[in-house]
Amino acid sequence: MKILYGVQGTGNGHIARARAMSQALANHDVQVDFLFSGREKSKYFSMQQFGDYQTRRGFSFMTENGRVNYMKTAFENSLPHFIREVRELDVSGYDVVVNDFEPVSAWAAKQQNIPTVSISHQNAFLFDVPQKGANWLDDSVIQHFAPSQYQLGLHWYHFGQPILPPIVHTSGEDVTSEDFILVYLPFENTEAIVDLLLRFSQNNFICYHPENIEHVQIENILMKPLGHESFQCDLHRCAGVIANGGFELPSEALSLGKKLLVKPLDGQFEQQSNAATLDSLGLAQSMDFLDASVIRDWLDEKQAERVFYPNVAEGIADWLVSGDWSCSANLRKRLWDKVDFPSYASV
Repeated sequence: MKILYGVQGTGNGHIARARAMSQALANHDVQVDFLFSGREKSKYFSMQQFGDYQTRRGFSFMTENGRVNYMKTAFENSLPHFIREVRELDVSGYDVVVNDFEPVSAWAAKQQNIPTVSISHQNAFLFDVPQKGANWLDDSVIQHFAPSQYQLGLHWYHFGQPILPPIVHTSGEDVTSEDFILVYLPFENTEAIVDLLLRFSQNNFICYHPENIEHVQIENILMKPLGHESFQCDLHRCAGVIANGGFELPSEALSLGKKLLVKPLDGQFEQQSNAATLDSLGLAQSMDFLDASVIRDWLDEKQAERVFYPNVAEGIADWLVSGDWSCSANLRKRLWDKVDFPSYASV
């Protein structure tokens, strides 16, 4: 079987899922080629696992100071260039295109009549799961941004819908709880983050951000550049995580038993929905802006308990290679039966 795996590269969560799927698919007699879109090739990092991967411009949302900038998004994306990328991508030599919210490979497969299996958190919003702040444009993006024939949606809880648990990709390091908080708020202004964290002089923070180019110590804050191995090491050692409202990093934090505080990206319904869902499930706290009072209360909270999620990537890889993509009921039941939530979770 020959697979083209398209991955949305705007955020690192999609790439983290692709890492897990790459490992799982390596156990099968398949050839997997990866294609990433959504950022410049020079801005990808720690990509050795994906071999000779391809990149495309695709589409991406522009952010500024913690919110989506729709005007900048409109100017920075080019529909004619996207159409050209779709037309020029030949997928005829593949048995299936697997897709994690990546539009170029999805539309190329649709136009060339190649089977497409979509695996993403966004697919969960095709079903009746909690949502906050969604409008007609959001619904349209979810349905048409990266079309596919077969959809696997991922979420922290099934809500009685035909979706799967998260694909959690973490290193095999030991989990400890050391005296620092891991901060990853890539859409926020670094000066605003530093000004906020300096207020908590009795606490130590390690802050990763796309704007960091080297290690810099600013009083109680260690600023670090993005790096997969370094980040995973700190994630396993930290006492808690402050993050935006994405899906993958909170999933990793939950599976490692790290207490979690999320600040969703303003104007992005998926992140707002994620924050509200984590709140309602009792799995994390959230804040609508960089709120010192919320952080102060959260820092006093005790350590969280782990959410146990099985190896979802392995299950999906087995299902994918089987070729029976029209039915995933047995896969869903088998995986959810293995999930174990903390005693305090509202599930």
